[in-house]
Amino acid sequence: MSGDALSHDPAELRRRIDTTKAHPARVYDVFLGGKDNYPVDRNAAAAALAANPRGYLDVRHNRDFLRRAVTELAQRDGIRQFLDIGTGLPTAENVHQIAQRITPDSRVVYVDNDPVVLAHARALLTSGPDGLTDYIDADFKNPAQILEQAAKTLDFDQPVALCLVAILHFVEDEEAYPIVRGLLDALPSGSRLVLSHLTEDLNPENIRAVQRTYTERGFTFVLRSAAEVERFFTANSLELAEPGVVPAHHWRPDNAAPVPEQAEAAYLASLDAIERVRYADINDVTDADINVYAAVAKKA
Repeated sequence: MSGDALSHDPAELRRRIDTTKAHPARVYDVFLGGKDNYPVDRNAAAAALAANPRGYLDVRHNRDFLRRAVTELAQRDGIRQFLDIGTGLPTAENVHQIAQRITPDSRVVYVDNDPVVLAHARALLTSGPDGLTDYIDADFKNPAQILEQAAKTLDFDQPVALCLVAILHFVEDEEAYPIVRGLLDALPSGSRLVLSHLTEDLNPENIRAVQRTYTERGFTFVLRSAAEVERFFTANSLELAEPGVVPAHHWRPDNAAPVPEQAEAAYLASLDAIERVRYADINDVTDADINVYAAVAKKA
């Protein structure tokens, strides 16, 4: 366990947590049915859900894309190292759990800068006996720090899967493209980029309404077109895997999306809209529901 991250004492973590302002990692946690969030995060999630009542499908299908991508890379391509930036709060089927179930000696490094995520980092460090996991407390906008710390766990002479899942839409163009280039430049041949990104190409009215709820709360929220998402790959001479940049639910679907626990109808009726999300089955998704592009590519 490397971790300047884990050396912070509880008092320092509490000082860093701003419960007056929503944080993307914690809002995401709300949509995944998590409990590690605050009223301000739940209010942000509720506002987004009111703007787009099936918007939880973007979050949940984004997460399911990550499951499928990690499974493919570990199982079919033999990737044994993963650098997951903007990992968010621990939930079911984290990257190390998926990868180490397939390849027990896989190494996984998580990166986030939310102190609430940091407070739960030990859950992300519960590696299998043959593998390694680590957590880095760092900002995506400081790739040099991320790479320096990640090198303590990952072997940068061997392929690494860089996971940038639902993070780049929080970064403006002038920073996003150079940061991705800097990270990829440090990775060896055979490495992969796993990327997902919100877009207004698919269902613009819904996602623009959601965008307004977030920007009103001070979030940077950049919706990129297919061409702008593809630029993260083409500008770095990466080879896109089939089927290319596609809506998340169309990226190699395996009909294995987790089905949530069932609840009594009367109990569901007693919940508000955001509380009911955790019980929603995402397998009824349609093209009119999704606003997320997803893709995986290989570095030559």
